[in-house]
Amino acid sequence: MGALDRVLREVGDETLDRLAALPGADLATLLLAVMRKRANNLTAPDVLRRYRTDRFVTPAQVPFRDIRRAENALLDALPDDVELLQLAPVVPLGTHSVMSTVDQNNVVSTIRGTEVAADPTNALALEAAVRRRAGQDLVELASVQRVVRAQVVDGAARFAHFTLFGRVSAGRDTGNREFERANLVAHMRFLAQVCAPAEFRVTCFDPRFRWALDLPDVVEDPTRQTGYYEGLCFKVFRDGVEVGDGGFVDWSRHLLADRKERMLISGVGVDRLALGVPGA
Repeated sequence: MGALDRVLREVGDETLDRLAALPGADLATLLLAVMRKRANNLTAPDVLRRYRTDRFVTPAQVPFRDIRRAENALLDALPDDVELLQLAPVVPLGTHSVMSTVDQNNVVSTIRGTEVAADPTNALALEAAVRRRAGQDLVELASVQRVVRAQVVDGAARFAHFTLFGRVSAGRDTGNREFERANLVAHMRFLAQVCAPAEFRVTCFDPRFRWALDLPDVVEDPTRQTGYYEGLCFKVFRDGVEVGDGGFVDWSRHLLADRKERMLISGVGVDRLALGVPGA
């Protein structure tokens, strides 16, 4: 019996459906009251005990100055035509599961109709869609954001919260895959500079993207599954360690209900990059 089944046996099977059916404001009101009651029963030692044991709240394992040095290396190399945004720490509920098919249990949901950011490219994609709808031709956005992932992972350089650099390019299909060619080259050129010596492991889901296999420092990886990418995706390795990835997504097409919309995303794990940045 799973944890949810055990809880529903205690409170009644219909409780989950009744709560899920409540209007958002009513559900938030109820959950706020629950959290207040639970907080009122805590003591200072209880809070300290949780701080010492909860992987979501302990400080980063990579030193602050090392992360800042890696952030500076990324931002200093970013082209001037890419606008940097300071993103909010939360996004609308469903941002990750609806747009990028991430299991909702793998993000930290709040009780106010939002969820804690798990990847800056999702929020950047929302902002890009807003700007595309307003008439901006090509939208180039980037950000550095501390994010949280709820799934349990093991191994070196795997943390519950970490810093990600994200970049999004959004525009309209102009034919002959000109958007895809120009922006993929731009993203990969930037990543090759900041992650040097970089190796790109590229997966082509569509044979019309095989031209990308001729780009510098590229090897083909035919084993990767599509996930939320389409057409082409890639991973960035430095000295055999994965430090970034990217690819084309259909997010703007769905957000704007327009089949001609195109979007490319890419990202770098700043904590991982910091472990190998000279001087870190």
